[in-house]
Amino acid sequence: MARPLSRRTLLQVAALAAAVPATSEVTTRPAAASAATAAVAAGTPSAWTVRPFDLDDVSLGRGVFADKRQLMLDHARGYDVNRLLQVFRANAGLSTGGAVAPGGWEGLDGEANGNLRGHYTGHFLTMLAQAYRGTKERVFADRIGTMVGALTDVRAALRRDPQVLSVPGRFGTGADQVRGSYQYVDLPAAVLGGASAITLSVWVRPTHDAGWTRVFDFGDNTTRYMYLAARNQAGVPRFAITTSGAGGEQALDGTAALPLNQWSHLAVTIADGTGTLYVNGTAVTRNTAMSLTPAVLGTPKNNWLGRSNYSADPVFAGAYEEFNVFSRALTAAEITELQSRRAADASTGRGDLASYAFDEKAGGTFADASGRNLTATLRRTWGGPSHPGFLAAYPETQFIDLESRTSSDYTKVWAPYYTAHKILRGLLDAYGATDDDRALDLASGMCDWMYSRLSKLPESTLQRMWGIFSSGEFGGIVEAICDLHSITGKAEHLALAKLFDLDRLIDACAANTDVLDGLHANQHIPIFTGYVRLYDETGEERYLRAAKNFWDMVEPHRMYGIGGTSTQEFFKARDVIAGTIGATTAETCCAYNMLKLSRTLFFHEQDPKYMDYYERALYNQVLGSKQDKPDAEKPLVTYFIGLTPGHVRDYTPKQGTTCCEGTGMESATKYQDSVYFAKADGSALYVNLYSPSTLAWAEKGVTVTQTTGFPREQGSTLAFGGRRASFTLRLRVPSWATAGFRVTVNGRAVSGTPEPGSYFDVPRTWRPGDTVRIAMPFRTRVEKALDDPSLQTLFHGPVNLVARDAATEYLKVGLYRDAGLSGDLSHSLTPVAGKPLHFTLDGTQWAPFFEGTEDPTHAYFRRSEPKVVFGGRDSGVANPAKADGTTLLDEVWAGAPFRNKGALVARVRSTVDAWVSAGLLSQADGDEVVRTAGAASYRP
Repeated sequence: MARPLSRRTLLQVAALAAAVPATSEVTTRPAAASAATAAVAAGTPSAWTVRPFDLDDVSLGRGVFADKRQLMLDHARGYDVNRLLQVFRANAGLSTGGAVAPGGWEGLDGEANGNLRGHYTGHFLTMLAQAYRGTKERVFADRIGTMVGALTDVRAALRRDPQVLSVPGRFGTGADQVRGSYQYVDLPAAVLGGASAITLSVWVRPTHDAGWTRVFDFGDNTTRYMYLAARNQAGVPRFAITTSGAGGEQALDGTAALPLNQWSHLAVTIADGTGTLYVNGTAVTRNTAMSLTPAVLGTPKNNWLGRSNYSADPVFAGAYEEFNVFSRALTAAEITELQSRRAADASTGRGDLASYAFDEKAGGTFADASGRNLTATLRRTWGGPSHPGFLAAYPETQFIDLESRTSSDYTKVWAPYYTAHKILRGLLDAYGATDDDRALDLASGMCDWMYSRLSKLPESTLQRMWGIFSSGEFGGIVEAICDLHSITGKAEHLALAKLFDLDRLIDACAANTDVLDGLHANQHIPIFTGYVRLYDETGEERYLRAAKNFWDMVEPHRMYGIGGTSTQEFFKARDVIAGTIGATTAETCCAYNMLKLSRTLFFHEQDPKYMDYYERALYNQVLGSKQDKPDAEKPLVTYFIGLTPGHVRDYTPKQGTTCCEGTGMESATKYQDSVYFAKADGSALYVNLYSPSTLAWAEKGVTVTQTTGFPREQGSTLAFGGRRASFTLRLRVPSWATAGFRVTVNGRAVSGTPEPGSYFDVPRTWRPGDTVRIAMPFRTRVEKALDDPSLQTLFHGPVNLVARDAATEYLKVGLYRDAGLSGDLSHSLTPVAGKPLHFTLDGTQWAPFFEGTEDPTHAYFRRSEPKVVFGGRDSGVANPAKADGTTLLDEVWAGAPFRNKGALVARVRSTVDAWVSAGLLSQADGDEVVRTAGAASYRP
């Protein structure tokens, strides 16, 4: 039976129907058309007055974006996805196939014990989905299928009791406990039998060198117990028995570490006051003063293989075979005999108190061959099975802990709902790209599980949780849940999205009260993208108002020139830029999420400031965060971008698999997502970014091919194809385009006066072959730090230029000496032949920030104009400054552009008069300044 058409299939049908020639439209079946129309409507919130195009509607042409993307696509093809799946499979107790976890934030040995593991898999899924939609290369869809299939198996495994994972053993088969599975073997209470003499014999194959993992532990608590640890603090095996806690342990310590991934035999004998520890048949230590025997423990409550009575100790990772318990002390000869054969085949016979061969290949129990029928059971430390819908690379324990937590401790709880968001987003993107219903089912199940958990909590608990730094971080989960709700229509999903309301933040921002100082930046930026989507779904205006006001609190008040924000991951005081610059500024995730927020706000209000910011952050920080170097193992993306003098970007940050590497993978596979938007009613096409690309606007049957070398070229060309269509072409006029913005259609100038920081409309019935040419000359300008006007950053058009210099002090830079009448500072720079956007100034090379090199750079410099110079003519007068650092030349050139030399000289005269009157400049020096300005020659 054919499955029903999915939402995505209907969207594709609608697109194809719109693209066919008009002569065939009469053959379209009304029912199919109405279904497709409904699907399109469902895909775009009714509150959006413009809508984006899908990634598969816009293809990238040759240029800097395509080059950067290609590097990331190679990474997406080359990285072994089984490494990402390892932590999920391990958590579920499934075979990991020998895959090695990625490490860093994705591994148990990484930061905060790997408490964020699983997040990177979500990012990777999103990257693959975007790569597939942008290229249609089958390899990406196949990799998505592998991952979704594995995650489906993981969820199913988490819903059942743990199952035996059989591996080749020393003699036959062994039972493996994968690290990260939290599995152990629970033995019946009678296993020690009250014996006063005993031998415990076992084969183990440890796979990790964690200290204090228990081979076995019998006891009631941390006072009364008997254990054998694979490694003590010195890294060697240790046996101990006590009835008075750690201080009363009677112990046997080994002399060498057990080798990893090899079978080793361990045996402990106790009899007549003597205990002996054997390793691989050799007695390595003996204690003749052991007054305690297992009999003193009575019938222990906890009888475990692999788990400790100390809850903080890690679970044993590795395999077991042949665990035997004898009610006597075996001789050295008998221990030696066990090295070459099973107990059943040796003179000892099986253990008379317990004997587990671990021959089982299925199920969750282990048979006892001692004759006492003490069946052992495989269990998880966190209980289980998990609740329906739960999917993660760690147990539900972090989610449970968060509900009672009052302060942050990421070594215990590290943003579990943030990680859930990344997985959820990845699954939704996988579904959108490949139409795999399994991905949608997993995503829907996750939200069903979250709703079942969060809907039972009091409002006060939710507010406390979401207000906790780091532990309570939930990223963009609201946006993802709203996107899911638009597909499923389930009321519970919309109700779930509202459970993430952080009221004090929403209310403050809705009232335009700036409370951002001290908040973790990336914890809060994506929240507002979600709240905008909640506005779409509910119509509650406070969500949208809060998001708009929040955006305005960040840009420009907490924004660096490259478009980034945050210092050491936090927002600082409003309008403090110079005072926050350091080695840990501009977290890359923040730029990623500010772009998403800007884009989403633009869907509601087409304020050009959102796309001006989008261009700034995309063409500078986001492009510059990706190293220009291939690597199949690493995405090579920055975490922080230090803006201190001489900073060298780190493209392999922290221990790897960080949040910023995750968002970096996403950014590099969706560069085309905001180049074009369409008016919701189809009446206009917005060209937001100038980037080589081709748009297939299926609803209009039109293609638009943009050919440009931008930003290395100061303009762009749009060529129309397909069929005739009437709409308004809305061209963004960047706020920096003060040197003009000229538009021609088929060689004829379009009338009108484009204003920087606006959109320029060209209404027309467009025909195949129509060509639009846009020219926008670049000017070189500076932007000043809000709190220190002498600290500045340099731009050429949209491109931030950085000085490449190893000095660790701010460079002193002068630029006014050859400034043109327009205020353009480019005449002070010397272009480097054959290297577009590269310049020299006083022997220092300046290059685009977006080039992903490891050169030491200066994004900010100290403006130094010691003398008043006009058109290269030195007046000999020192350039005076006010208390706030503003100089005479600053005030003169603040009046640019000047229509002619006379206007400039008039500005100089009026400024000089004001400074003389204020006592900041002598009359004689003022006269000389005016004379010099009048005698100088200027470029345009």
